[in-house]
Amino acid sequence: MTSPKRPRGRPKSQFRESSAGTLQSLDRALGILRAVSKSDRATLTDLSLSLGVPTATTHRILTTLQKHGFVAFDDERQDWVIGIEAYRIGVSFMNRTGLSTVSRPVMRQLMEKTGETANLAIADGAEVVFVGQVETSNPIRAFFARGTRTSMHASGTGKAILAALPEERVRKLLMLSGLASFTDATLVTPDALFADLAETRARGWSYDREERYEGMSCIGSAIYDEHQEPYAGVSISGPSTRFDARRVPELGATVARAARDITDLIGGRFPDHIEKPLGTRPGNASQVT
Repeated sequence: MTSPKRPRGRPKSQFRESSAGTLQSLDRALGILRAVSKSDRATLTDLSLSLGVPTATTHRILTTLQKHGFVAFDDERQDWVIGIEAYRIGVSFMNRTGLSTVSRPVMRQLMEKTGETANLAIADGAEVVFVGQVETSNPIRAFFARGTRTSMHASGTGKAILAALPEERVRKLLMLSGLASFTDATLVTPDALFADLAETRARGWSYDREERYEGMSCIGSAIYDEHQEPYAGVSISGPSTRFDARRVPELGATVARAARDITDLIGGRFPDHIEKPLGTRPGNASQVT
Protein backbone atom coordinates (compact mmCIF):
# COMPACT_ATOMS: atom_id res chain seq x y z
CA MET A 1 0.00 0.00 0.00
CA THR A 2 1.46 3.34 -1.00
CA SER A 3 1.19 6.43 1.16
CA PRO A 4 -0.90 9.31 -0.20
CA LYS A 5 0.97 11.99 -2.12
CA ARG A 6 1.60 15.33 -0.48
CA PRO A 7 -0.58 18.09 -1.97
CA ARG A 8 1.14 20.03 -4.72
CA GLY A 9 2.56 23.42 -3.83
CA ARG A 10 3.45 22.50 -0.25
CA PRO A 11 7.10 21.54 0.29
CA LYS A 12 8.20 18.88 2.70
CA SER A 13 8.27 20.45 6.16
CA GLN A 14 11.68 21.25 7.63
CA PHE A 15 10.35 20.63 11.15
CA ARG A 16 10.40 17.20 12.78
CA GLU A 17 8.88 15.86 15.98
CA SER A 18 11.92 13.63 16.37
CA SER A 19 14.38 16.49 16.75
CA ALA A 20 16.06 15.49 20.00
CA GLY A 21 16.09 18.11 22.73
CA THR A 22 13.95 20.66 20.86
CA LEU A 23 10.34 21.81 20.97
CA GLN A 24 8.65 21.60 17.59
CA SER A 25 6.35 24.51 18.35
CA LEU A 26 9.33 26.71 19.24
CA ASP A 27 11.25 25.50 16.19
CA ARG A 28 8.30 26.46 14.01
CA ALA A 29 7.89 29.87 15.64
CA LEU A 30 11.56 30.72 15.22
CA GLY A 31 11.50 29.45 11.65
CA ILE A 32 8.54 31.67 10.83
CA LEU A 33 10.17 34.65 12.54
CA ARG A 34 13.34 34.09 10.51
CA ALA A 35 11.32 33.77 7.30
CA VAL A 36 9.52 37.06 7.91
CA SER A 37 12.85 38.74 8.67
CA LYS A 38 14.50 37.51 5.47
CA SER A 39 11.63 38.49 3.18
CA ASP A 40 10.95 41.88 4.87
CA ARG A 41 7.22 41.19 4.52
CA ALA A 42 5.28 38.04 3.66
CA THR A 43 1.70 36.78 3.36
CA LEU A 44 0.30 33.99 5.47
CA THR A 45 0.04 31.71 2.43
CA ASP A 46 3.63 32.35 1.37
CA LEU A 47 4.96 31.57 4.85
CA SER A 48 2.87 28.42 5.12
CA LEU A 49 3.99 27.11 1.74
CA SER A 50 7.66 28.01 2.10
CA LEU A 51 8.00 26.33 5.51
CA GLY A 52 5.66 23.39 4.96
CA VAL A 53 3.53 24.31 7.98
CA PRO A 54 -0.30 24.18 7.82
CA THR A 55 -1.93 27.56 7.31
CA ALA A 56 -3.93 27.37 10.53
CA THR A 57 -0.79 26.54 12.55
CA THR A 58 1.18 29.31 10.84
CA HIS A 59 -1.54 31.81 11.67
CA ARG A 60 -1.61 30.79 15.36
CA ILE A 61 2.13 31.18 15.60
CA LEU A 62 2.04 34.58 13.89
CA THR A 63 -0.69 35.90 16.21
CA THR A 64 1.32 34.69 19.22
CA LEU A 65 4.43 36.42 17.92
CA GLN A 66 2.32 39.51 17.23
CA LYS A 67 1.06 39.51 20.83
CA HIS A 68 4.65 39.79 22.04
CA GLY A 69 5.67 42.38 19.44
CA PHE A 70 7.95 40.16 17.36
CA VAL A 71 5.87 40.53 14.19
CA ALA A 72 3.15 42.94 13.08
CA PHE A 73 0.30 42.67 10.59
CA ASP A 74 -0.09 45.33 7.90
CA ASP A 75 -3.86 45.74 7.51
CA GLU A 76 -3.54 47.74 4.31
CA ARG A 77 -1.25 45.29 2.48
CA GLN A 78 -2.52 42.19 4.27
CA ASP A 79 0.92 40.79 5.04
CA TRP A 80 3.28 40.28 7.96
CA VAL A 81 6.38 42.30 8.84
CA ILE A 82 9.00 42.12 11.56
CA GLY A 83 8.01 43.76 14.86
CA ILE A 84 9.62 46.25 17.21
CA GLU A 85 10.52 43.64 19.83
CA ALA A 86 12.68 41.75 17.33
CA TYR A 87 14.44 45.05 16.61
CA ARG A 88 15.05 45.67 20.32
CA ILE A 89 16.69 42.28 20.68
CA GLY A 90 18.84 42.99 17.65
CA VAL A 91 19.92 46.32 19.13
CA SER A 92 20.81 44.57 22.38
CA PHE A 93 23.03 42.17 20.45
CA MET A 94 24.73 45.01 18.58
CA ASN A 95 25.32 46.91 21.84
CA ARG A 96 26.97 43.81 23.29
CA THR A 97 29.05 43.02 20.24
CA GLY A 98 30.26 46.05 18.34
CA LEU A 99 31.85 45.81 14.91
CA SER A 100 35.42 45.95 16.23
CA THR A 101 34.80 43.30 18.88
CA VAL A 102 32.97 40.91 16.56
CA SER A 103 35.54 41.36 13.78
CA ARG A 104 38.60 40.69 15.93
CA PRO A 105 38.66 36.84 15.71
CA VAL A 106 38.01 36.95 11.95
CA MET A 107 40.77 39.51 11.46
CA ARG A 108 43.19 37.39 13.48
CA GLN A 109 42.42 34.39 11.30
CA LEU A 110 42.85 36.57 8.22
CA MET A 111 46.27 37.70 9.42
CA GLU A 112 47.32 34.12 10.19
CA LYS A 113 46.15 32.81 6.79
CA THR A 114 47.76 35.55 4.72
CA GLY A 115 50.74 36.54 6.85
CA GLU A 116 49.81 40.20 6.41
CA THR A 117 48.39 42.84 8.74
CA ALA A 118 44.57 42.82 8.83
CA ASN A 119 42.73 46.15 8.97
CA LEU A 120 39.17 47.23 9.74
CA ALA A 121 37.83 50.58 8.53
CA ILE A 122 34.45 52.33 8.39
CA ALA A 123 33.20 54.79 5.81
CA ASP A 124 32.91 58.48 6.66
CA GLY A 125 31.99 60.62 3.69
CA ALA A 126 34.65 60.22 1.01
CA GLU A 127 37.14 58.81 3.52
CA VAL A 128 37.60 55.65 5.52
CA VAL A 129 38.58 55.66 9.19
CA PHE A 130 40.65 52.78 10.55
CA VAL A 131 39.04 51.38 13.69
CA GLY A 132 40.91 48.12 14.19
CA GLN A 133 44.05 46.22 13.24
CA VAL A 134 45.71 42.87 13.87
CA GLU A 135 49.42 43.16 13.08
CA THR A 136 51.47 40.44 11.46
CA SER A 137 54.64 39.24 13.16
CA ASN A 138 56.67 39.99 10.02
CA PRO A 139 59.36 42.58 10.80
CA ILE A 140 58.33 44.70 7.80
CA ARG A 141 54.61 45.44 8.02
CA ALA A 142 51.94 48.08 7.59
CA PHE A 143 50.58 50.03 10.53
CA PHE A 144 47.57 52.36 10.77
CA ALA A 145 46.76 53.87 14.15
CA ARG A 146 43.10 53.79 15.17
CA GLY A 147 41.42 56.94 13.92
CA THR A 148 43.71 57.28 10.89
CA ARG A 149 41.82 58.62 7.87
CA THR A 150 42.53 58.16 4.20
CA SER A 151 40.76 58.95 0.96
CA MET A 152 38.52 56.19 -0.34
CA HIS A 153 39.89 56.29 -3.88
CA ALA A 154 43.41 55.51 -2.60
CA SER A 155 42.55 52.78 -0.12
CA GLY A 156 41.84 49.06 -0.37
CA THR A 157 38.85 49.24 1.97
CA GLY A 158 37.76 52.53 0.45
CA LYS A 159 37.71 51.22 -3.12
CA ALA A 160 35.86 48.10 -1.98
CA ILE A 161 33.15 50.28 -0.44
CA LEU A 162 33.00 52.59 -3.46
CA ALA A 163 32.59 49.60 -5.79
CA ALA A 164 29.54 48.50 -3.79
CA LEU A 165 27.82 51.91 -4.03
CA PRO A 166 25.62 53.16 -6.89
CA GLU A 167 27.67 55.05 -9.46
CA GLU A 168 25.68 58.26 -8.95
CA ARG A 169 26.50 58.25 -5.25
CA VAL A 170 30.17 57.63 -5.97
CA ARG A 171 30.27 60.59 -8.35
CA LYS A 172 28.71 62.88 -5.73
CA LEU A 173 31.31 61.82 -3.16
CA LEU A 174 34.15 62.40 -5.60
CA MET A 175 32.82 65.83 -6.60
CA LEU A 176 33.05 66.87 -2.95
CA SER A 177 36.47 65.35 -2.24
CA GLY A 178 38.29 65.31 -5.57
CA LEU A 179 40.89 62.73 -6.61
CA ALA A 180 44.05 63.74 -4.79
CA SER A 181 47.34 62.23 -5.91
CA PHE A 182 49.49 60.48 -3.30
CA THR A 183 51.87 58.44 -5.47
CA ASP A 184 52.48 57.93 -9.17
CA ALA A 185 50.08 54.97 -9.01
CA THR A 186 47.11 56.86 -7.51
CA LEU A 187 44.00 56.74 -9.71
CA VAL A 188 43.41 60.45 -10.30
CA THR A 189 40.99 60.38 -13.26
CA PRO A 190 37.34 59.27 -13.15
CA ASP A 191 37.86 56.88 -16.09
CA ALA A 192 40.72 55.07 -14.39
CA LEU A 193 38.95 54.88 -11.04
CA PHE A 194 35.61 53.66 -12.43
CA ALA A 195 37.37 51.01 -14.52
CA ASP A 196 39.11 49.80 -11.36
CA LEU A 197 35.83 49.81 -9.41
CA ALA A 198 34.20 47.72 -12.14
CA GLU A 199 36.94 45.08 -11.74
CA THR A 200 36.55 45.22 -7.96
CA ARG A 201 32.79 44.73 -8.23
CA ALA A 202 33.18 41.75 -10.57
CA ARG A 203 35.65 39.79 -8.43
CA GLY A 204 34.52 40.83 -4.93
CA TRP A 205 37.73 42.48 -3.69
CA SER A 206 39.80 45.59 -4.37
CA TYR A 207 43.51 45.91 -5.03
CA ASP A 208 45.46 49.00 -3.99
CA ARG A 209 48.80 48.78 -5.79
CA GLU A 210 50.94 51.45 -4.08
CA GLU A 211 48.19 53.99 -4.67
CA ARG A 212 48.48 55.53 -1.20
CA TYR A 213 51.99 54.65 -0.07
CA GLU A 214 54.95 53.75 -2.25
CA GLY A 215 56.10 50.20 -1.66
CA MET A 216 52.87 49.19 0.14
CA SER A 217 49.89 47.28 -1.26
CA CYS A 218 46.45 46.46 0.11
CA ILE A 219 43.53 44.15 -0.73
CA GLY A 220 40.07 44.93 0.67
CA SER A 221 36.45 43.77 0.63
CA ALA A 222 33.23 45.47 1.75
CA ILE A 223 31.22 44.65 4.87
CA TYR A 224 27.43 45.14 4.62
CA ASP A 225 24.88 46.19 7.24
CA GLU A 226 21.36 44.86 7.77
CA HIS A 227 20.08 47.10 4.96
CA GLN A 228 22.45 45.47 2.45
CA GLU A 229 24.50 48.66 2.29
CA PRO A 230 28.32 48.80 2.53
CA TYR A 231 29.50 50.76 5.53
CA ALA A 232 32.82 49.19 6.43
CA GLY A 233 35.63 47.13 4.96
CA VAL A 234 38.26 44.62 5.95
CA SER A 235 41.66 44.44 4.29
CA ILE A 236 45.20 43.15 4.43
CA SER A 237 48.20 45.37 3.79
CA GLY A 238 51.94 44.96 3.55
CA PRO A 239 55.03 45.45 1.40
CA SER A 240 54.32 45.14 -2.32
CA THR A 241 57.15 42.61 -2.63
CA ARG A 242 54.95 40.10 -0.77
CA PHE A 243 51.95 40.74 -3.06
CA ASP A 244 53.12 38.58 -5.93
CA ALA A 245 50.79 38.73 -8.97
CA ARG A 246 50.27 34.96 -8.85
CA ARG A 247 49.34 35.13 -5.16
CA VAL A 248 47.04 38.15 -5.26
CA PRO A 249 43.88 36.31 -6.44
CA GLU A 250 44.22 33.81 -3.58
CA LEU A 251 44.70 36.66 -1.09
CA GLY A 252 41.67 38.42 -2.55
CA ALA A 253 39.52 35.32 -2.08
CA THR A 254 40.62 35.05 1.55
CA VAL A 255 39.82 38.71 2.27
CA ALA A 256 36.42 38.38 0.57
CA ARG A 257 35.56 35.39 2.76
CA ALA A 258 36.54 37.38 5.86
CA ALA A 259 34.21 40.21 4.79
CA ARG A 260 31.40 37.68 4.36
CA ASP A 261 32.06 36.22 7.83
CA ILE A 262 32.04 39.63 9.51
CA THR A 263 28.87 40.64 7.65
CA ASP A 264 27.15 37.49 8.94
CA LEU A 265 28.38 38.02 12.51
CA ILE A 266 26.99 41.56 12.74
CA GLY A 267 23.65 40.53 11.26
CA GLY A 268 24.35 42.18 7.92
CA ARG A 269 23.17 41.01 4.51
CA PHE A 270 24.94 40.93 1.18
CA PRO A 271 22.85 42.44 -1.65
CA ASP A 272 20.53 39.93 -3.31
CA HIS A 273 22.37 40.15 -6.65
CA ILE A 274 25.63 39.06 -5.02
CA GLU A 275 25.60 35.30 -4.60
CA LYS A 276 28.89 35.20 -2.76
CA PRO A 277 32.00 37.41 -2.77
CA LEU A 278 34.29 34.98 -4.53
CA GLY A 279 37.88 36.04 -4.66
CA THR A 280 38.40 34.97 -8.24
CA ARG A 281 36.21 34.42 -11.26
CA PRO A 282 37.15 33.24 -14.71
CA GLY A 283 39.42 35.72 -16.41
CA ASN A 284 40.15 37.90 -13.39
CA ALA A 285 43.55 36.49 -12.52
CA SER A 286 44.98 37.85 -15.74
CA GLN A 287 43.85 41.35 -14.78
CA VAL A 288 46.19 41.48 -11.78
CA THR A 289 49.46 43.07 -12.77
